[in-house]
Amino acid sequence: MSSTASGKNGTWRNWGGTVAARPAREVTPASVEELADAVRRAAEDGLKVKPVGTGHSFTSIAATDGVLIRPQLLSGIRTIDRDAMTVTVGAGTQLKRLNLALAREGLSLRNMGDIMEQTVSGATSTGTHGTGRESGSIAAQIRGLELVTADGSVLTCSEKENPDVFAAARIGLGALGVVTAITFAVEPLFLLTAREEPMPFDRVLAEFDELWAENEHFEFYWFPHTGNTNTKRNNRSAGPEKPVPRLQSLFEDEFLSNGVFQVAQWVGRAAPATIPAIAQVSSKALSARTYTDIPYKVFTSPRRVRFVEMEYAVPRAAVADVLRELRTAVDRSGMRISFPVEVRTAPSDDIALSTASGRDSAYIAVHMVKGTPYQAYFTTAERIFTAHEGRPHWGKVHTRDAEYFAGVYPRFGEFTALRDRLDPDRLFQNDYLRRVLGK
Repeated sequence: MSSTASGKNGTWRNWGGTVAARPAREVTPASVEELADAVRRAAEDGLKVKPVGTGHSFTSIAATDGVLIRPQLLSGIRTIDRDAMTVTVGAGTQLKRLNLALAREGLSLRNMGDIMEQTVSGATSTGTHGTGRESGSIAAQIRGLELVTADGSVLTCSEKENPDVFAAARIGLGALGVVTAITFAVEPLFLLTAREEPMPFDRVLAEFDELWAENEHFEFYWFPHTGNTNTKRNNRSAGPEKPVPRLQSLFEDEFLSNGVFQVAQWVGRAAPATIPAIAQVSSKALSARTYTDIPYKVFTSPRRVRFVEMEYAVPRAAVADVLRELRTAVDRSGMRISFPVEVRTAPSDDIALSTASGRDSAYIAVHMVKGTPYQAYFTTAERIFTAHEGRPHWGKVHTRDAEYFAGVYPRFGEFTALRDRLDPDRLFQNDYLRRVLGK
């Protein structure tokens, strides 16, 4: 599946169908030198520059009317260092290709998100994450970065080399330069045992601290209009491998999780009054199961139903309060919400614009099916999230601006000062960055 949609007349569209842009030209560089040359030429022609991955961001973070850089030729593994336990990959490498290649080498990332369609640079630049008690976002696993800056020079950074750039560029929003390669920390391939089971909403909230503390990776989905959740706990295992049998996987992961769910969305759109009843059925469709497999087969799952999403990171201690407020608001509003609310966690990290920067975080994500009006629901949710000093995912729908971010990110000024130094003429600017980082 190619997730980057390019329409007629050179129009670029994102995966969720929420953003369209018409760049003046597209460039697909085959080397870092070609990319640097494209950046210099754009500056000479007075055009802005934006790299774009697979378009999985719901915001207009990748949109440009200038030069669109497609990084797919800058892909694949450059080097594996088994002494340092790192792997260096081209920025355009899709996560699924990286996961497969690492598994063949007996290696794995420590943690990852739940889809793997994105490029490594797109995923890390927007702060894509999974869930973890001690292990953070994909960007938190970065040990080195190479990027082409506004003057066309190639800058490498790590904890030792240009550490000020490293502190910010791991989640750089495309504002500091074009990432060309990333070095990740990796581990010997390990096994995870996943335990998925339904649990009442009130019990999950009452026991959240214990569930978080007792599991390396804990997450749950709450179905609005019901008191039901599906929980998932992933923990390291000595084995043996016990993957979900293929037929069962086809039935549960494709038919129930995607097929039946898609039908439920269609029915819900046609007859919104039926949504609470459908939610009761959907929330009970998946029964408990336990399986053991290599990490990417446990962490990631196919997402066939197209949707629009808003996600905020709140302080982990606030998660139960935020969810109770969200439930009350949905119940009072008369809104009909057919998509479950996803809840995950991340430990505090040291990346300037990471949603977990300097604080242990819980993520709460609200979704609506593509094509349904989502504004009322998202506005209601955002009001609750921001009252708890929430930080929105950089690639998901939100209405916040630089003034807000300066208040919720202690190191916001550090990032904008670095941007002033690396891109004084705002070659990498677009409307989204103007809003979230200020002029």
